[in-house]
Amino acid sequence: MDDRKLEILRAIVTDYVSSQEPVGSRALVERHNLKVSPATVRNDMAVLEDEGYIMQPHTSAGRIPTDKGYRLFVDRLAAVKPLSLAERRAISAFMAGALDVEDVVLRTVRLLAQLTHQVAIVQYPVLSSATIRHVEVVRLSDERALVIVVNSLGRVEQRMVELGVASDDDLAEVRARLAGALVGLQPSASIDRLGTVLEEFPPDQRPLASTVIATLLEMAAVDPSTRVVVGGVQNLTRFGDDFETTVKPVLEALEEQVILLRLLGEAGTADGVTVRIGQENPYEPLQATSVVASAYGHDRDVWATMGIVGPTRMDYPSTIASVRAVARYVGRILAEG
Repeated sequence: MDDRKLEILRAIVTDYVSSQEPVGSRALVERHNLKVSPATVRNDMAVLEDEGYIMQPHTSAGRIPTDKGYRLFVDRLAAVKPLSLAERRAISAFMAGALDVEDVVLRTVRLLAQLTHQVAIVQYPVLSSATIRHVEVVRLSDERALVIVVNSLGRVEQRMVELGVASDDDLAEVRARLAGALVGLQPSASIDRLGTVLEEFPPDQRPLASTVIATLLEMAAVDPSTRVVVGGVQNLTRFGDDFETTVKPVLEALEEQVILLRLLGEAGTADGVTVRIGQENPYEPLQATSVVASAYGHDRDVWATMGIVGPTRMDYPSTIASVRAVARYVGRILAEG
């Protein structure tokens, strides 16, 4: 494609994203200083249409980009629009003071939704460097307790457990032995340790210890990477009024964690951003959308992914910049935590 046709395609994409109205040749000439006549622009638009980059939604209307047109536009972006100083400060202020990983994830999904005005999706990170910092068993009643595990990054997991008949002294002894065995270990190593620690308890404490160990094994086996958080669903109104055929299927898809993980799954490394447009999405109800996603981590250690889902007529330069900036910032926060 020659430079002039590419410039016309860029202008059509820019105007359509801004106005949500089909774009005509005369308007392009007037708004973008193309330095050619409307007739020349019409000829180039006819070629772009024949090649599948734009389409005419109805007779006598202007043109709108197709998925193929958006793809070429994204692939030929000369530069991703940089975030303004105010936007960078907003990210820093919004994320400052996050208490733990849970808080970081929840703040991230709200921030992404606000910056991009799209639906944000954030996968929980798997932090291979995290270790167990504290193990507690708190009695709630005669036969019930709460098992609590805190890791070195502040993440707190807790489960209810039925104790049966157990004295306070036995409960304190079991808690102390388990804490001594597990504190300082990574979750994967804790699973191996829990498999052998029961033999170290006196016979009369083994029933109680076995119950608590079984609960700790369940907690350690939960893979946080299978969890995602969604925010900004109200931004689906940007799709327009076609609820039954466009918005409703997207809403239903957003309720399926497996689908969301699949959408984010090919985000690549923490250095880049992946853009999937329309028909490129593997899940049919989301083929009216685009997905902009990035992995996040630190020093090429990828922990998880995040991204946004929105209409194909989104502002790609700004959206790509926002997703990339937030992913990098979150990676730094978690690395420093």
